Amino acid sequence: MDKTKFLKLAIIITICEIIGAIGSIFTIPNIPAWYNGLVKPFFNPPNFLFAPVWTILFLMLGIAIFIVLENKDKKLIAQRKIAKILFAIQYAFNVLWSYLFFGLRNPLLGFIGIVILWATIIATIFYFYKVDKRAAYLLIPYILWVSFAMILNFFVMILN
Repeated sequence: MDKTKFLKLAIIITICEIIGAIGSIFTIPNIPAWYNGLVKPFFNPPNFLFAPVWTILFLMLGIAIFIVLENKDKKLIAQRKIAKILFAIQYAFNVLWSYLFFGLRNPLLGFIGIVILWATIIATIFYFYKVDKRAAYLLIPYILWVSFAMILNFFVMILN
């Protein structure tokens, strides 16, 4: 990889990490003030696990969107455009979930948001696969983690 592409990849990953970190604005202050007081299911992971997992996932999302952006196949212009739009939408829902669940302290709204997030990730994976299978595969851990988070959100909603 030449220096220009490496710099572009580094910038995209940094942007993904920064956008991903926006959700922590709503999350971090509400963990001790609200979240720690909720009844959670027995399979709820410890709080310290979430930040490193999300950091790794945002790194993988950055690499995935870089792969899509670097694909210059003229036959894939429409798929690439849809893939980029879906990527932006799912990222917006990722941040929105933190606001709904933690910022508003509302597990029900959080659950609605995470279901929409999950659906937009599936759509993103579908279109990433059309552009470059590697980009789609990089999103598999993300959809698995969000699926787990959706189950957690559901149980927090039910238990509280």
